[in-house]
Amino acid sequence: MGDEKTDVWQGTLALMVLKTLETLGPLHGYGIARRIEQTSGQLLCLNYGTLYPALLKLEQEGAIASEWGASENNRKAKFYKLTRNGRKQLAKEAQNWEQTTAILARFLTPTGGQA
Repeated sequence: MGDEKTDVWQGTLALMVLKTLETLGPLHGYGIARRIEQTSGQLLCLNYGTLYPALLKLEQEGAIASEWGASENNRKAKFYKLTRNGRKQLAKEAQNWEQTTAILARFLTPTGGQA
């Protein structure tokens, strides 16, 4: 049971991608996926069918930009970087996520959130 990996929760992948790019700078898709898995303590499993549509959507929204470059092993790879709009989106999504988790925490506390 301890080796089970969880799929990425709906609505959180964009936030994780944006935060990863803010923290580490430009990365290719494989690097983003590995970093998210590493940051989760290997609890999340990120497949390419999940990641690449999210990257495409973020790029279409203007949150990230991409350019071709050479990976660590000299293979052609698309590198993604955070844009100014992406930084704004990251701040907004992080705030929304903090509010959502605070609300959920009220339901999960033994007192039922009664203050």
